[in-house]
Amino acid sequence: MRRLLRTVTAALCTLLALSSVTAGTAQARGEGLQQQEWALKSLNAEAAWKTTKGQGVTVAVLDTGVDADHPDLRRNVTEGKDLVGMGASKGDRAWARHGTAMAGIIAGHGHGPGGRDGVLGIAPQARILPVRVLLEDQDPQRVKARDERGTALAEGIRWAADHGADVINLSLGDDSASAHPDAREDAAVRYALRKGVVVVASAGNGGEDGDHVSYPAAYPGVIAVAAVDRNGARTSFSTRRWYATVAAPGKDILIADPDRTYYQGWGTSAAAAFTSGAVALVRSAHPDLSPAQVKELISDTARNTPAGGRSDAVGTGIVDPAAAIEMGSHLKPRKQQPRVGGFGKEFFGPARPGDGAGPGWFAPAAALFGALLIAVAFALRRGLIRRPAAWRRAAPAGPHPLPTVPAQPHRPPGAPERPGRLPDVPPDPPGGR
Repeated sequence: MRRLLRTVTAALCTLLALSSVTAGTAQARGEGLQQQEWALKSLNAEAAWKTTKGQGVTVAVLDTGVDADHPDLRRNVTEGKDLVGMGASKGDRAWARHGTAMAGIIAGHGHGPGGRDGVLGIAPQARILPVRVLLEDQDPQRVKARDERGTALAEGIRWAADHGADVINLSLGDDSASAHPDAREDAAVRYALRKGVVVVASAGNGGEDGDHVSYPAAYPGVIAVAAVDRNGARTSFSTRRWYATVAAPGKDILIADPDRTYYQGWGTSAAAAFTSGAVALVRSAHPDLSPAQVKELISDTARNTPAGGRSDAVGTGIVDPAAAIEMGSHLKPRKQQPRVGGFGKEFFGPARPGDGAGPGWFAPAAALFGALLIAVAFALRRGLIRRPAAWRRAAPAGPHPLPTVPAQPHRPPGAPERPGRLPDVPPDPPGGR
């Protein structure tokens, strides 16, 4: 079991490569950066902001931690949880870089006069709930954390669902050569969905390395997000798989860092963060919709839909939160399905006390009827009962073999035969920041 945990969590990695975007005082202050945020224009954010900017919604960022004192995030970050318990701490270079970048994409509100400096997130009035479930790639204790805290992701999903999250952002993934569904993580995702929490994950950065399946993106119910560039085309690194729900910007993305410098990044991590922010806008406008309804809305209202309605490359197209908000106003909220243990006498008769559902008289009656059929068949076989004349017709001559049906592989269309691994974060570019 210990070896299994090490294998499953070995590739829980950050997916964003960083490079410096500007230099000098303007870089430190973040002046003029908001005019360069092409992704917000691509997502039609201003149209959505006419209805809401995400107020009242909490997005849990399960990542490497979040710098709550960053000027672009100050007052938006609530008290979270560290489920790793080791590695770098606040002030260290290898602390909370990826998580802070994702939080800024989701809920950055800028800073300075009128909030014009720094970066804006797509849901600037949403709250961020940081849950630390992995370490930065540069952290010396990363390997130790993989070995000893292999259940952190599953625990983090459940903890976030129990502590006020409306949306869970998972800008991380495992598509290593030995990757496979983990029962604890799968159960944790289903737990969150049943509690009404929308789960969003990055589709993977394996587009140039085999398009291996990635978890948690491939778990049922998750909104899996591929990446597109500023022209709306799939980026070459974005994984193409059957589980892709939608796409969002993931290349040349301006991000905030704990060192108070701004960088350009790439990855389906960023695409997932933009989608989590878009979901926050939808949940703010329509808080009673179930996770399944939100996923349908995000999928059905995507723009630049590929031929045939969807593709493994971009799902149903590029996220459009304004269109989702508009369509959501015509929906009647419904409970998340399936409801475990929620079937009552309407379908199966009266329930037994305490379990909310039960077979009633049906099961014993079915068993008795089955026993009678078996007894009759046995009597006919032994000649104890004479068969009716109509049953004793002569069989036609000659053999009549059944046609042979070739066996079909039990695998979903496009499903992988062998999963693989997402690349770790590349080292900082030559020359530093």
